[in-house]
Amino acid sequence: MTINKLLLAGAISLVLTGCNNDSEPAAQAASTLQSAPAQTQATAPAESPKAMVSNTAELGNWGIELDQMDPSTEAGDDFARYVNGLWLDTFEIPPDRATYGIFTTLRDRSTKQVSDIIAELSEMDAAPGSIEQKVRDYYTTWMDVEAINTKGAAPLKVHLDEIAAIDSEESLMKAFAGLHATAPFGVGIIPDPADTTRYTLFAGQAGLGMPDREYYLSDEEKYQEIRSVYTDYMKTVMQLAGIDDAEAKAAAILALETRLAEVHWTPAESRDIKKIYNPMSPEALGEVAPEFNWSLILDELGLSSIESIVVAQPSALDASGDIYSDTAMATWKDYLAYHFIRNNAAALGDAFDEANFGFFSKTLNGIEEQRDRWKRGSDLVNNNMGEAVGQIYVKRHFPAESKQKMDDLVANLRSAFEERIAGNDWMDDETKAQAKRKLDTFEPKIGYPEKWIDYGSLQITAGDMLGNSLRVTEFEWQQELDRLDGPVDRELWGYPPQTVNASYNPLLNQITFPAGILQPPFFDPNADPAVNYGAIGGVIGHEIGHGFDDQGRRFDETGKIRDWWTEASDEAFSKRSGRLIEQYSGYSPVDGMTIDGELTLGENIGDLGGLEMAYSAYQRHKEQHGEPPVLDGFTGDQRFFMSWAQVWRAKYRDEAMRQQLLTGPHSPPEYRINGVVRNIAAWYTAFDVDQSNELYLPVEDRVSIW
Repeated sequence: MTINKLLLAGAISLVLTGCNNDSEPAAQAASTLQSAPAQTQATAPAESPKAMVSNTAELGNWGIELDQMDPSTEAGDDFARYVNGLWLDTFEIPPDRATYGIFTTLRDRSTKQVSDIIAELSEMDAAPGSIEQKVRDYYTTWMDVEAINTKGAAPLKVHLDEIAAIDSEESLMKAFAGLHATAPFGVGIIPDPADTTRYTLFAGQAGLGMPDREYYLSDEEKYQEIRSVYTDYMKTVMQLAGIDDAEAKAAAILALETRLAEVHWTPAESRDIKKIYNPMSPEALGEVAPEFNWSLILDELGLSSIESIVVAQPSALDASGDIYSDTAMATWKDYLAYHFIRNNAAALGDAFDEANFGFFSKTLNGIEEQRDRWKRGSDLVNNNMGEAVGQIYVKRHFPAESKQKMDDLVANLRSAFEERIAGNDWMDDETKAQAKRKLDTFEPKIGYPEKWIDYGSLQITAGDMLGNSLRVTEFEWQQELDRLDGPVDRELWGYPPQTVNASYNPLLNQITFPAGILQPPFFDPNADPAVNYGAIGGVIGHEIGHGFDDQGRRFDETGKIRDWWTEASDEAFSKRSGRLIEQYSGYSPVDGMTIDGELTLGENIGDLGGLEMAYSAYQRHKEQHGEPPVLDGFTGDQRFFMSWAQVWRAKYRDEAMRQQLLTGPHSPPEYRINGVVRNIAAWYTAFDVDQSNELYLPVEDRVSIW
């Protein structure tokens, strides 16, 4: 459901931490988060050739693009520029992108690969109800722009009529709970942090149309302009849908969302597990926000049997209840109608789609042009039926030897981290023993799932774009409901194997590296080992490190929230992480804005600890295989750090950078490079960095946690 997708996205972002910050804006992606439906031991829908294997590195002679460097910049002054300077000077962000970096390059490659698979499936004889039929009809319906434009707003009518017919608090509550509604609260299903063998419900703040509370509350001229454009956008799409008095209704909706924004917690507050972990009964939730009829809401969602709910932002829900009760029903109906249109704009024809792009992509992210429709269609299938094509993708693009090499890398990283835990000087033995126990139970998931999603109950109808989008949402929610009363399925994947990302889930103590990211320059079986350790090794370390960052460390080896830290070790960790907060809070990527050191702390710990972990693992590799040769004038240690810098090279439009600083848990790419290496002693040694260099930090000011 829309409410589920949006709120569950927030819920999972608190517990499922990924490695990249090069993400598509909401308006560009068909779905920004796919819930994981039930799976089956399905076979691939078609046979595909094995991936072709080369014997040479894809980039440069051994894995680094030396021709993109800036040798005029000293490594110790600006390491990001030293490795990537020519690229930063000459590369122009494509007009259909808000950002561009290595992640984008691999995503574009994945989009083309998926598109090719879709084309092949579409040419096959497709029996009704088959995977081939569903993929073909989903994609070809999206591509038939003429038919979508001919229908225009007509598919909206039945849904807007239902909203217009709301005439009581009971019917309004049912509408808030609807699978395709936006509401001042949201719910999602997650493993229970108190007992991760079972599922529970998660509830929290929701209801905004713009990315963050600051877009509503900031007095800066930039955000005043954005609010004006947002109001115009609301008016436009409501007029396109045939709604009368759209200008006044848009103003009222903005005022309502502004009131909600005023009571919302900040992103930094909303990632603090101690603050957001508030388990309570449905009756207790009713006492927090009695204005909402929770019994009716839960029943409407199929959750009437739920006994416990984790409430993330109790004060926000409390205040949202007050806002609900003193806002006219007519305004709530207009709010529901607008958000239904907004959530489905891409399925309603060019006029709606272009208006959506104009605000969410152009105004908020600075994107100049829509992506080609075939690319967006490929992503649509990828995001909503990803495992239907993922099985073929794996056969074609992920050789078996890559999985084995990744297994070896993960094992080496794990051993290196175990040694680092044993050798650190700030944890006591009791806490070290608990940390080792957690590390020993880490479960790596590499390449692709062992079983696949069964799409048998999903109905896809040719020519029904809006209906298909709504049925995908209903399918996903039903799969979650079907799992609710059973044990937690540890074999589920949160995204298809062609995804270019990696993640850690503290509730299951699992690290996941899909096939999509296991490509050059992150992972190249034919590259210099130093390159693989500095790139994918750093990513592996990053994800392992999330199990021990400021929030991940609150979970034990079973995924349960439990304080396994002694007071002394807890204090020592807080002191070190506090210094990292201070460091990053001093970085200013754009005038007038700095990195939020608290919001980005978990990712910064992941980057720093992950690279230190990977470096230790690389030293183990050298002990096993001997000192590596100098290549093109660079030592193995230099190549290791250069590889880390290469994978994080990226450029941002100003608008996208501002949004990242306000809402993103990751630091901008420049600081994922320079902010990390200046804390690592081995980097100083590798590049002869001293006090004369701009990135130099005195030894006593460097931070090392893991």
